[in-house]
Amino acid sequence: MLRVSNLSLTRDRKILKDLSFEVQPGHMLTVLGPSGAGKSSLLRCLNRLDTPDSGEVFLGGQDVKAMDILELRRRMGMVFQIPALIPDTVAVNVGLGPSLRQKTVSEQEIQELLQQVGLSPGFMTRQVETLSVGEQQRVAFAQVLANQPDVLLLDEPTAALDPTAALTIENLIKDIHSRLHTATVLVTHDIPQAIRFNTETLVIVEGSVLARGNIQDLVNDTSNATLQKFFKGELIGQSPAGEAPEQISQ
Repeated sequence: MLRVSNLSLTRDRKILKDLSFEVQPGHMLTVLGPSGAGKSSLLRCLNRLDTPDSGEVFLGGQDVKAMDILELRRRMGMVFQIPALIPDTVAVNVGLGPSLRQKTVSEQEIQELLQQVGLSPGFMTRQVETLSVGEQQRVAFAQVLANQPDVLLLDEPTAALDPTAALTIENLIKDIHSRLHTATVLVTHDIPQAIRFNTETLVIVEGSVLARGNIQDLVNDTSNATLQKFFKGELIGQSPAGEAPEQISQ
């Protein structure tokens, strides 16, 4: 479903260095690494929020550079650290993606989408600014699901949440992934969270793949000293603005 080949990105420094990987339908890939490793930049390159210097991204065998941008972002839905919602009702936000393609999401469909993310139909008329951050993040998931994506790109979706709200979103991700069988790329710097998801994992350090494999195998791999430093919290990463926000309550 998703194939990345030799992806590189440079800004004021080399952010990504020849990254390659594949994610099949129904599979989840966790991208783990310290702050500033290039994890969020990787996701932004996948759906063309950023333009890489070199390399290729294919969605269902099609080069994303040749795709209509709205169609690409419909099929490759992205959930950010901070919910990307407009100041309006929950219903308007959930139906926003289809409306950009001149499609209307019915009231019943919106209610069903809200139920999928654990929100009652009564949330439809709520203004998003009256919701907790955890509730807003659920609306953001419903907004993405309304587009019926083939791939979910999750950019540290629990980083702005308190531990209870974060676990709620983790369970939501697991439920969505198991029900819809999407290809999912989950970015996190939270090692315990990556272990809880227990998936195929890329560990990225300074824009390059340090290691790949099942997270349990990587944690137990004592042959890679740099990898073990990362898992012990002894590997210091870059700290660009906007990465690893402060925790705020639900």
